[in-house]
Amino acid sequence: MATIGDIGVAAGFNILGAFIFLLAFAILRLQPLNDRVYFPKWYLRNLRTDPTTSGAFVSKFVNLDFRSYIRFLNWVPDALKMPEPALIEHAGLDSAVYLRIYLIGLKIFVPIAFLAWAILVPLNWTNITLEHEGKIIHRISGVDKLSIANIPVGSQRFWGHVAMAYAFTFWTCYVLRKEYETVALMRLQFLASEKRRPDQFTVLVRNVPPDPDESTWELAEHFFLFNHPDQYLTHQVVYDANKLYKLVKKKKNLQNWLVYYENKYNRNSSQRPFMKTGFLGLWGKKVDAIDHHVSEIEKLSEEISVERERIAGTPKSKSIMPAAFVSFRSRWGAAVCAQTQQSKNQTIWLTEWAPEPCDVYWRNLAIPYVSLTVRWLVVAVAFFFLTFFSMIPIAFVQSLATIEGIEKAAPFLRDAVGMDFVKSVIQGFLPGIALKLFLIVLQTILTIMSKFEGSISLSSLDRRTATRYYIFNFVNVFLGSIIAGSAFEQLNSFFHQPAKEIPKTIGVAIPMRATFFVTYIMVDGWLGLAGEILMWKPLIFYHLKNFFLVKTEKDRCEAADPGSLGFNTGEPIIQFYFLLGLVHATMTPIILPFIIIFFSLAYIVFRHQIINVYNQEYENAAAFWPDVHGRVITSLVISQVLLMGLLSTKQATQSTPTLIALPVLTIWFHWYFCKGRYESAFEAMMKDTLERAKEPNLNLKEYLQNAYEHPVFKASEDEEDDEINDDGWENESVIVPTKHQPRRINTPVPSKISGASSSSLPEAVQELPQP
Repeated sequence: MATIGDIGVAAGFNILGAFIFLLAFAILRLQPLNDRVYFPKWYLRNLRTDPTTSGAFVSKFVNLDFRSYIRFLNWVPDALKMPEPALIEHAGLDSAVYLRIYLIGLKIFVPIAFLAWAILVPLNWTNITLEHEGKIIHRISGVDKLSIANIPVGSQRFWGHVAMAYAFTFWTCYVLRKEYETVALMRLQFLASEKRRPDQFTVLVRNVPPDPDESTWELAEHFFLFNHPDQYLTHQVVYDANKLYKLVKKKKNLQNWLVYYENKYNRNSSQRPFMKTGFLGLWGKKVDAIDHHVSEIEKLSEEISVERERIAGTPKSKSIMPAAFVSFRSRWGAAVCAQTQQSKNQTIWLTEWAPEPCDVYWRNLAIPYVSLTVRWLVVAVAFFFLTFFSMIPIAFVQSLATIEGIEKAAPFLRDAVGMDFVKSVIQGFLPGIALKLFLIVLQTILTIMSKFEGSISLSSLDRRTATRYYIFNFVNVFLGSIIAGSAFEQLNSFFHQPAKEIPKTIGVAIPMRATFFVTYIMVDGWLGLAGEILMWKPLIFYHLKNFFLVKTEKDRCEAADPGSLGFNTGEPIIQFYFLLGLVHATMTPIILPFIIIFFSLAYIVFRHQIINVYNQEYENAAAFWPDVHGRVITSLVISQVLLMGLLSTKQATQSTPTLIALPVLTIWFHWYFCKGRYESAFEAMMKDTLERAKEPNLNLKEYLQNAYEHPVFKASEDEEDDEINDDGWENESVIVPTKHQPRRINTPVPSKISGASSSSLPEAVQELPQP
């Protein structure tokens, strides 16, 4: 086990690395050449101009204002000074609530760390159990003496750990309840203050049964006119337009090249640009570039017209899927339809709430509904094998990242790794790096699984990926690292022992593996956050694209596109730190200060990124919060069960049974005080009444009839390329009116971040329901 000195060396390396990254960021963000990389959100909203387009030649690339370098740390107060209501209007409720997860970490762990270090650390340290232990597997260090492992068998001191377990549980539940109440109120306020959205009136109907006499369009209309005569308004059938999208994407690329060659010709009108028609323009017939691209675009336009006619030209088109977006006259009517069974046959006319148009993952709407169950089963089996078989290579990598593993694999390095400094680096730094590198490709694999499974919206795709990522982290990073440790052979005994013995095995191993998780927090948390704000990968890729691939201003904007916040992988990583903190709080409190530093730094870094960098793809009004709350509760229950397992091996026969009530109370608290009380969304009937009073002449059918039309059909042939998103046609870009200056945001009209003020709440939603 690593010593406190090894942890100090690892902390020194990570603090130095983080400082270098943060200093590099503070300097690079001031350079005009990097302005689009570090402030892309403001460019997307047309609120920032490119500094490289004006001024002296040198000043276009290097910031010559030396006074700005004195204020290079101003990004920290700038990130913190924007109040939460302004942040919600600027970035949306999803982003603002995502930041609150870091604040919850601070609210939970700062008091817990104070109690643990004031009570549990003295209880552990003042024993001499490990020093008199006759059979010790691991080398004793100061870290061991700070853990529960230093308490003798059957000691009455375990009552202190039991009391602290209750205190930590009650405090965590109190914070979670207050935060759930706050987020629920924010959600109600946001939904009550925003303008109408198509998804509030629309449901997605799937598995429409075939009819020999009627098309899907006619059948859907007749069915809902008969079953919902007072509420049905209009509907749009779902098309399989994947082939059309490829043609549109190809045309978009050709139009971009055409703009490039036209700009080139305008700069030098004495010579027409030429190109070769072969592979990458390296060989083939030499032709006039402008004429060639005009001709190719005309051919593609004809193909697109033919394909559009084939898809939507006839009611019996084979491209029409047995699904439709059905819109109603009121939110109440849509809610009734979405939550009720439409037919005696439970396999047809299946309804669910429609995602908002920019949240729809159009590619998966073309998947037949009958194949979704098969896809779900395939993904479940694949994820099971991915999760449990990954434990073997992770354990192997972890074994090589220790002194014993290196000496065993490479005996000739024994003398080198025996040096104190090298030993400290290996034990305090290498294990975290090895695990981090192994998990790099995991995010992509899990996202591909969720897409294959058939998620119909980007938000559900993100939430499913996040759930799998959390499970994978728990099984492999947490359990795998604890059980495997430095001995690869321990896995065999773990897999073959009775299930009731697993909590005991894990509980005993946790204090001995605390230093590994400390190094993991420093590498993944501290150094990782510094790398996040430095954005070294987007920075390099932007300049490479700008030098080799950018042909037009549109290309330059796409090269600097930062993407979205990444809830699918970011939230499970945060939850892993909650798990580590809650599990180690009563066993090895030394880990808590490192987790507090992570949450503090992460809050500042991601607040800056949300304000200046990341641009949301969709807005779900914090609908992900029940998942966040549920995973923290899960971590709390896991910590209680593992503590019971550990105390049972310490022969604490009197204190251990008192812990049995904790998991029961925690689960009861989750279901009764939080899930049952705060999970309701908003009152649809009240919203409809208010809207009819304010806009009695509203033509809702005109507003909804094309809201869920496939993006490839929305624009005219000359403009459709600008309406298509490269990754699945999820987004459209419009100007959103607000109380502040005009801004561009990737969301369809009407905007989720409307000009309606979020500072006041209608009286009807001022109070949450009481039990």
